[in-house]
Amino acid sequence: MTQSSPDPELGEAPTESPILTSVADGVARMTLNNPRRKNAITLAMAADIAAFCDLVESDLTIGAVVVDTRGGYFCSGADTRDLASSSSDPASPEAVRRTSAVYGAFVRIGSLPVPTVAVVAGGAVGAGLNLAMAADIMVVTPDSVLDSGFLARGIHPGGGHISLLGRSLGWSGAIALAACGQSLTGTEAVARGLAYTAVAAEDIPETVDALVRTAAADPELTRRVMTSARLELGPPVVSWSSALEIERGVQMWSMSRKGNAAWSSRGPDRA
Repeated sequence: MTQSSPDPELGEAPTESPILTSVADGVARMTLNNPRRKNAITLAMAADIAAFCDLVESDLTIGAVVVDTRGGYFCSGADTRDLASSSSDPASPEAVRRTSAVYGAFVRIGSLPVPTVAVVAGGAVGAGLNLAMAADIMVVTPDSVLDSGFLARGIHPGGGHISLLGRSLGWSGAIALAACGQSLTGTEAVARGLAYTAVAAEDIPETVDALVRTAAADPELTRRVMTSARLELGPPVVSWSSALEIERGVQMWSMSRKGNAAWSSRGPDRA
């Protein structure tokens, strides 16, 4: 991504890009790099996230995505400077553009054609929690804090926040966080089904590598599995009979790709 621009009002000098990206061995990695503001998502960062998603969608050699951060804190939400600007006239086209840009960032992550893993250390609040929940798999540290955060700022949740919570936590859990201001530790989030696993910070690289290794090794098959998963699991979830039909043709494709000889225990050349 491009180098970020300085903010004259804050006396800032040009800095390293707030979104760092890389692609290696079938895995695309996006790192939030705005640690001074706990990786709050700015409009520039939202644009860079969209560009990263364009890359993942177009590069068919990518089979998995990892979203992580620098600075020991996953994401504190939308940048409060943008929120303040939007609050002066929240119905204006400019305010709608600002909020829509941030919403679009995590919607794009949640719609990618490959499995996405969000690595949450420190905490995730508001739109930052939306970003973490948009990923298909959330890996957390035991002491990380997942917090709706909107009520603490005196605003209504946005970006489909309640729906994202309900997808994993059900009615009671969603209401506890979104309407009652409760939060979950990483350990509690795993127990409630919001996160996949909680591991010590030093064990995160090995854990993430194990999660993405198989998907990255066969991007073509992985993308087809993810298409079926998004169709079947929704929301809304489809019926079992519908799932049978969704999977039928693509399983036949995968079998034809494998070929008859590949099923032999003696190897493809000794059928």
